[in-house]
Amino acid sequence: MVLHVIDRCQEAGLGRVILATDDERIAMVGKEAGVEVAMTDPALPSGTDRCAAVAASLDTDWIINVQGDEPFVDPIAIRQLADMLLRSDGSEIATLARPARDPDQLDSMHSVKVVTDLQDRALYFSRMTIPAQRDRIRKEWISGYPYLLHIGMYGFSKRTLLTLAGLPATDLEKAEQLEQLRWMDHGFRIVVGRTRYESWGIDTPEDLALANQKWNEGGIPFIKNHP
Repeated sequence: MVLHVIDRCQEAGLGRVILATDDERIAMVGKEAGVEVAMTDPALPSGTDRCAAVAASLDTDWIINVQGDEPFVDPIAIRQLADMLLRSDGSEIATLARPARDPDQLDSMHSVKVVTDLQDRALYFSRMTIPAQRDRIRKEWISGYPYLLHIGMYGFSKRTLLTLAGLPATDLEKAEQLEQLRWMDHGFRIVVGRTRYESWGIDTPEDLALANQKWNEGGIPFIKNHP
């Protein structure tokens, strides 16, 4: 699975791809495939902290964090994040969101929702359905508002990433278990790009079985082409 992620990252054509892990088994898989591997402290609490630990010694201005459980991540989406970073002033964090199409996604605590302002900057992320629609019954919500589902890839300037890694946790982050709320609590802006790329993370054995089934059926038909 990790090697599929690395392949997608390399297809994005943005330069150096590093596998950051605290697990010797994952590191060995990467090394045997000729991938650059960076071992990180097992005590680090998140993937962002892992990225920051590796980025501290890199001669680079920009970092994109792609999770290792997203084997079908679209190289186009990775390049979109890179383009967003290059258009920013370096202080913003870039991420992606896609339209919600299934009412079940609105009710799932595993689907993170995001609302943005008119400049596509994040106002809030939540596991709950946001915004609520006071004058509509629940089953009509999906057709009454363009809900956005967050895709958990991030782009940072190196300077911003290293700063984020040193921030203390906040009550909002602890409540929702979403680290991006810590960044917003501390005043960082997150710009949200729109995409039709449908993230497909592998979090459970059932997810893995379904992913293998889709792959064996002739590819990954649930990934849509997008601009």
